[in-house]
Amino acid sequence: MPPATQSTAATVARWRAAAEGADAQAAVACLSPDIVLSSPLTEQFRLEGPEEVGDFLASAFTAIEDIRFHTEIGQVDAYALAYRARIGTQPFEEVQMLRFDDDAQISEISLYGRPMPALTALMITLGPKLARQQGRRGLAALLRATSTPVHSMVTFGDRRVVPLTRPRSPELHRGR
Repeated sequence: MPPATQSTAATVARWRAAAEGADAQAAVACLSPDIVLSSPLTEQFRLEGPEEVGDFLASAFTAIEDIRFHTEIGQVDAYALAYRARIGTQPFEEVQMLRFDDDAQISEISLYGRPMPALTALMITLGPKLARQQGRRGLAALLRATSTPVHSMVTFGDRRVVPLTRPRSPELHRGR
């Protein structure tokens, strides 16, 4: 039996308020005991259970600032939410696909973010933070060291190279 629409809508409202308020505890209160979060950065792991997801959210809320939701599309057992924020100076936009259990609690979260420089900035910030929380300082340093060059290349490409691929106006093509 699918969750009641009104209860699911109430959970979504609480989830949005928790995210916009950077309140990991309030966000965890919206989660099913069987919650699974698919990593937004890699298919190599997923987070399971309110404790793991709560630790992730607490770290994410320190890295992702000024979350403001702008779109919500939903059905009884699934919602897609989109927000704009920033990671440091990088503008960031994320879509969250939420699925619900029979008690109108969030049972699955899939995250999709853009643009690429913001995602690599998130890698530099969030990966090491999660590793340090696990007491893995060496891994935190390795994650930062391997992510920083990727971020530099992506940011350079986004600012300097990608603009060169923009279509030219028709007036510019006539003279060639």
